[in-house]
Amino acid sequence: MKVEVNSQALADAVAWTTRVIDARPATPILAGIRLEAIDGTLQLSAFNYAISARHHIEAGVDEAGSVLVLGKLLADITKSLPAAKTYLSTDGSTMTITSGKSTFTMQLMPESEYPDLPVVPTKLGQVDSPTFAQAVNQASVAVSREENRPVLTGIRVQFQGDKVIMSSTDRFRLARSSFTWTPEDATISTTALVRGSLLRDMARSLDEHQNVTIDFDADNPSLLGFENAGRVSTSQLIDGEFPAVDRLYADEYPIHAVINKQALIDAIKRVSLVAERNAPIRMVFSGQELTLSAGTADEAQAKEILDIDMDGEDITVAFNPSYLVDGLSAISEPFVRMKMTTAVKPVEFNGQQEADSDESMDYRYLLVPMRFNN
Repeated sequence: MKVEVNSQALADAVAWTTRVIDARPATPILAGIRLEAIDGTLQLSAFNYAISARHHIEAGVDEAGSVLVLGKLLADITKSLPAAKTYLSTDGSTMTITSGKSTFTMQLMPESEYPDLPVVPTKLGQVDSPTFAQAVNQASVAVSREENRPVLTGIRVQFQGDKVIMSSTDRFRLARSSFTWTPEDATISTTALVRGSLLRDMARSLDEHQNVTIDFDADNPSLLGFENAGRVSTSQLIDGEFPAVDRLYADEYPIHAVINKQALIDAIKRVSLVAERNAPIRMVFSGQELTLSAGTADEAQAKEILDIDMDGEDITVAFNPSYLVDGLSAISEPFVRMKMTTAVKPVEFNGQQEADSDESMDYRYLLVPMRFNN
């Protein structure tokens, strides 16, 4: 193999592709990244049995060929290259990387031992990148870190015609985002449970000027694929049943309160400074005021009052302040509407553009109140 590539393009492509390589791979061969020079491109791929990544960049190919080298080491080398052009060449059991006056030599790994990458499923539909990224960021708020319950570490993605709904829950809260997209089949109705960490990682690395294409075979639902700006990822789906969470949303909420979102977030952060770890912050809704408080009589205490627009009976609820801020921060609109039934039942949070407009149902955050002592 003998190729010439742009140094920055190579560094970016290697960094993106090697992100799927585990810190401690299941087998040593999975520490590798495969490079193939063919037809004016350098194709890169990596795989960890659960997630695959493929990328390609333009290259001047003098000699076609393919090699396998240590991925993380190649990423470290390529991000430090000094010149605009990089030359890759192989000789026997080594690959030489030359850039400016710098030269690196890497040992080749046995390419024949590297597993075949999964076949990318057929195209299901596409959506613009900013819409997809926002939906993922909103839906991933409630992804659990409990690795012993894999279904809670995932995001359930429901494809229903031109609508996509993403949901996650860690049993204390439920985050749901929805958006419209362009499906290949307008009658599609299928569901996939995808790793939340993969979707978050993907959303961070999108080219926002290019659409995201989602690939899925509903007849063989074991793999979901994502394509964006020449980058292709696949992920094994999580095997298991996502909790039946739809019933947690109330049909009617008798109590509504509309609050300036940023003012509420700032007040929560200030008041929660005196709250002990995992201690709740109390929210007293009375008249057209919200009083936030935390702390105990024999320790530090804090209280703050906000003006609100309220409809319904007075109510007092208490929440984990971190969960509150997480959900509120994912709302893109400047106002938040809190919808309540009782002090112990889940509270729904929605964003809205104006203080007196209707709430948006594109993002629905549900949070279970904590018990508190008066």
